[in-house]
Amino acid sequence: MTDFSVQGATVVVVGAARSGIAAARLLAARGGQVVLTEQQREVDTSVSSLREDGIELELGGHDPHTLTSAELVVLSPGVSPTLPVFDAVRRRGVPVISEIELASRWLRGRLVAVTGTKGKSTTVVLLGRMLEASGCAVLVGGNVGTALSSQVERSTPDVIHVVEVSSFQLELTTTFKPSIAVLLNLHSDHLDRHGGYESYAAAKARIFANQTEGDTLVINGDDPEVVRLTGSSRALRCSYALNERVDDGVTVVDEVITYRRPGGDLPLVPVSAVHLLGRHFLSDVLAATTVAHRIGVSGMDMTRAVGQFTGLEHALEPVGEIRGVRFINDSKATNIVAARRAIESCGIPLVVIMGGRFKGGDLASLAPLLEERVDAVVAIGEARDRIYDTLASSVRVIRVESLGAAVSASFGLATPGGTVLLAPACASLDMFRNYAERGQVFTQAVSRLREGAEEKREQ
Repeated sequence: MTDFSVQGATVVVVGAARSGIAAARLLAARGGQVVLTEQQREVDTSVSSLREDGIELELGGHDPHTLTSAELVVLSPGVSPTLPVFDAVRRRGVPVISEIELASRWLRGRLVAVTGTKGKSTTVVLLGRMLEASGCAVLVGGNVGTALSSQVERSTPDVIHVVEVSSFQLELTTTFKPSIAVLLNLHSDHLDRHGGYESYAAAKARIFANQTEGDTLVINGDDPEVVRLTGSSRALRCSYALNERVDDGVTVVDEVITYRRPGGDLPLVPVSAVHLLGRHFLSDVLAATTVAHRIGVSGMDMTRAVGQFTGLEHALEPVGEIRGVRFINDSKATNIVAARRAIESCGIPLVVIMGGRFKGGDLASLAPLLEERVDAVVAIGEARDRIYDTLASSVRVIRVESLGAAVSASFGLATPGGTVLLAPACASLDMFRNYAERGQVFTQAVSRLREGAEEKREQ
């Protein structure tokens, strides 16, 4: 908690998605004169009802005069700070911050923040359940679940806030300072937003930029980029690793997740308790275990939480089987690294649905893996021609117009005992509101296909 105040100040919130709505409500509750500006003209009731809280709505575009008249501007994660409309704001010296920066200034509880290219949501949710199993008061949110701004009024000194933070949220932080920061991994992603890998990595590095010697930084010792990037940190470093040698940190010893230390090993969680598809998920379990151990959770409570955790929606989620063909929804695989991990985690033969809005990266790097493990790729969305041009020389690529058509085509290409995997390697925003809607549409298409197959069998 700080002495930061917006009492009587004119504050403009840009973007009327979940985080923007939460920020606007928080600012109004703290005495700000709030304007919420949104590019879209048509909004749902969750936005229009903000007027009841005294929040002014400006719909159909961002008025430069509104922005330059503000004393503070708060951006939703989906709004790029490089838009030309913000140039005049900066010239006037108006602070432009992210929603998560705003909320963190008013938190009273302990802040644990997790970032990385892949695995954030799994780690955050599992860690939250470990803490709950131990009896801690915990609130999970940020980029997953509820926006951090919506947690401020429930923040007490006893609460632990476990927060997923993206590069979009981190890039405009100035005082954001978790007591425990976690950097899971680092690969090229969101290059369409950040313009290059170094800018992306610099945004991720904001998670530990303000930490001091009294804070903790948990790092993945298997990831050379994480090790390199965090070398300048002033915080106490705690490592975990599946593959690299760990002398003081968390690793797997004789099929048990173990805290290895100079004074002797401390067994924490048997690997047999983990019920997640894909070895990369085991790395996320190690990350959550490292933080939980640091906070003081017992191995028994960790094991109970891990044993009851079967994964998240849209993350290698089995959604059905039709005539011996499995369907797996990994709509959260929005970049090339995530798609690679998904493909490696599923058995063969395999048909993969890919496509959407391309975010950058080396799509051709998937070619050897696809050639080895995949019978066909079904391409959708804005990137379908790019996928065809890049990969068709290595694997059969079929282009279709919709996700529903992709499900039908994939089933026709699959063989009994095989798998149809949705691993887009792209963002969803060309066709859907978000990755969750894409995953839901995939699941619904599988259900309709199953119903049709059952009707034919009955006839």
